[in-house]
Amino acid sequence: MSAKNGTERTADAGAPSHGEERSGYLGFVAHEVRNPLSTALWSAELLARMSAAERGGARGEKLTAMCLRSLGRVRQLVEDHFLCERLEVGGLPVRPEPISLRDALEHAAGHRQGDVGEVSLDGVEAALAVTADRALLERVLDALVAAAGRDGEPVRVSARLDGGRAMLRVSGAEASPGALDDPRKGAAGDPKGRALALPAARRAAVALGGGLSVEGGAFVLTLPGAGAYTARPASPPSP
Repeated sequence: MSAKNGTERTADAGAPSHGEERSGYLGFVAHEVRNPLSTALWSAELLARMSAAERGGARGEKLTAMCLRSLGRVRQLVEDHFLCERLEVGGLPVRPEPISLRDALEHAAGHRQGDVGEVSLDGVEAALAVTADRALLERVLDALVAAAGRDGEPVRVSARLDGGRAMLRVSGAEASPGALDDPRKGAAGDPKGRALALPAARRAAVALGGGLSVEGGAFVLTLPGAGAYTARPASPPSP
């Protein structure tokens, strides 16, 4: 056995196996879902024991809001988790079509949550288009806007065509080098339920024929370009 082979075997022995990585990821998901679900159940049980008058009072309203926030967090986590799972096994149909990148970004900016900062699209030409599945693209852009705009940080977006591929840069709150990695048990969660949004976006970008990376603290999304975008003509009025 060569020294090289011996070194490789030692390195491999110290690296986590796929099973260990998978177990750590599923442990994280289970923990993230269990906590808000327990809070929702606890809140619902207390509400069930209260009289109608008490449920309409300040304490009842507080418990109701807590229950709804917790269930919203669970819903977000579950949706992102199963999106990851379906993309991993190729179980999600992808229907590419020409899409105006600026229109898709405006949709993401308009649907951002209250804790996400303002989005500037000055660096995105209106005619720039990509070939993508609209639903998947919207999931990716929603995740990037939420991550870059967390804690109210302003989001800046620029895009250009490079050799037939669209290059989109989303900057704001600094993204760590491992921001796109699958979290593992023991990793910090997200009180809004977004802990799996970026891993899901990474998988979705690949399914769209592109990629997602972190460069210089910003997110960089690449997608197949579709040249200049021309809006579909309006349907003629019915006779």
